[in-house]
Formats: sequence, C-alpha cells, structure tokens
Amino acid sequence: MMKQVICRAFGGPENIVVEDVAIPEPGPGQVRVRMTSVGMNYADLMARRGEYKRLSGDPPFVFGIEGAGVIDAVGEGVEGIEGDMAKVGGNVGGRVVLDIFATGTYTEYYVCDAAHVVPVPDGFAELVGEDEMGAIWLTYLTAWGCLIGKQNIQAGQLVALPAASSGVALAAAQIVKRAGGIAIGLTTSAKKVEALHGLATCRYDHLVLTRGPDGNPTPWHKDLKRIANEYGRSGIDVFFDPVAAGAYLEAEIRCLADGGTVWIYGLLGTVGKVNVFPLIIKNASLRGYVNGELRENPETMARGQEEVFAGFLAGDYTQHIAQKFSLDQAQAAQETLERGDHVGKMVIVP
Repeated sequence: MMKQVICRAFGGPENIVVEDVAIPEPGPGQVRVRMTSVGMNYADLMARRGEYKRLSGDPPFVFGIEGAGVIDAVGEGVEGIEGDMAKVGGNVGGRVVLDIFATGTYTEYYVCDAAHVVPVPDGFAELVGEDEMGAIWLTYLTAWGCLIGKQNIQAGQLVALPAASSGVALAAAQIVKRAGGIAIGLTTSAKKVEALHGLATCRYDHLVLTRGPDGNPTPWHKDLKRIANEYGRSGIDVFFDPVAAGAYLEAEIRCLADGGTVWIYGLLGTVGKVNVFPLIIKNASLRGYVNGELRENPETMARGQEEVFAGFLAGDYTQHIAQKFSLDQAQAAQETLERGDHVGKMVIVP
C-alpha cells in the first residue's frame, strides 16, 4: 500500500485527505517512480478551490503538478530512456524528474509513460538533493520559458520581479543574472526584504518595498524610476509578474521603458481598472505566459530543461527551500503556503 493526498471536495484545507491505496503497476511503455520530492505550487491551492478545473478536473483528484524520484519498476517495452545528458536505461534506480505534463504527484509512487520522465544528469541529484529536485521545474522552467524562451532578455536589461520572495521570482533572478541582466525584486514586507538580504541564494541587484508598515502602498514606482536612472535607462525593460492587476499593474505600466513588456504569469492580484494608454505612448506590451507554451513546443522545452540542469551544475542556480513536509502533513503544508509568509519553495517529501 502507499499514501496519496486527495481533494475530496472543492473548498478549504479541511477537504484534504490522506488515503492508503494500492501501489500501481506500470503498463506497457510506462515506468513507476518512487517519489522522493514533490514541489508545492499556488496551483495546488487553486485546484482545491475549484479555480483550476481545466487541469485538476472535479473531485476527487490527487494534488500536485511536479515531482521527482527514482524509477523502481518498468512496464513491457521500456528498454531505455534516453536523455541528452544521461541515460536511465530500462533499469530501476534511475533518477528522474517528471516533465511538465505531470498531475497527481502528491503520492509515494507515480506511474506515467516513459516519455514523461526526464533523466537527470550525472551529479545533479547529489548537488540538489533527492528530497528537493522535484521542486525545480515549475519555478525554473516557468521563469526560463518566459524570460529566455519568449522574451530573450539581453545583457544589461532591467528586469523587475514582483513577489520577490516566491520560488519563481528567486529562480527568475538567477536566470536574469545568468543572462547578464539586472534583477530587481519587489516585495510587500520589510521582514521579507531582510530575509532576502540574508539568503545566499538571493541574486537580486536591488530590492524594492511596495508597502509601508501601515500596509498601504509606497511610491515604489519612484524607486524603480530612480534605479533605472542609475543605469541610464528610461524605465524597466521587463516585468515578470504574478500579481499584475488594478493599481499595481497601472504603476508597472508607468515604469516601463519604451518598448518594454509586462509579462503576467499568475493570478495573485485583485481585479481593478487599469489605464493602458501609456502602453501606446511607449510602444510597450502587456502579455500573458503559461507553461502550456512549452508543452506545445517540444524543442523549446528540451532546450529549457537542458538550460536548467546546466545552470545548476554551473553553480548559477541554487534553489532555496523554505520548508519540507510529509504527505501526512499536506493539510498543514497548504495552510502554510496559503498564508504566504514563507521565502522560497515548499516541498513535500513522501
């Protein structure tokens, strides 16, 4: 028997149930992965609330959209799994990361087609840790896919990263620095600014506080203008933002350089009216990004996977894990994620 975490009904964390079920057997062309780590994401909360039905479907469903582990069984016809930098072969014991098609990963064992696991290169598991490598894809591939795959940021460009304490923004800062750009983190909390300054994995060139002690917005757009002036620039070249909405998005548009872009990859903001007129004046853009674009372009996805592995192996990428939980602690884990007080990525270790 094995444990898996199920959403029994849409709603709050009280609907999270840990169940014992039979360990699945891989069918023809499939592999079974003994999960060693599962990355937690805001999408898990959205699924529980019924806001991500396109991916989760209706309850009951198993939580989770990323993870990693060790192949412990293979189905008929699986002779070898080739990767650009490693070969798992048909043998048990191969370390793999599930690709971005994964769903239902809050589990001890996971069965999928052999084509949907990515062998990790030599030394990667030892460098990152088996209990953490299941948390890399949704942070690093999201940031890489947008900032490199779509935007193709250039050396010297100013890239602003709201929600600076999130796993995605921390990864994005490292990706910006690897590309030669200037990374600017934005966060609402002075406590998080202090925490970020203390992180060895933090790669921000600048940190900007967007709310004061009273919780009201600061004139943070002026801080960004000042930073841009320091580099002789008219504004911010790129925003990579999970918050963008209402007054916040309007301030971002005001801060853009001519020809700049606001990329929106999340739904954390509160809906409100936005004056988009400055976009026209600046010949600027407002665009959305989801990882589905990588799914539709296998060549770009393969390039992104290689780049992520290479960045870790080169020492340019190092993720910060905020906290680890067991499957039995899934309810507490989602409650912690929902509060948003953490810095970095949260992981479940089955």
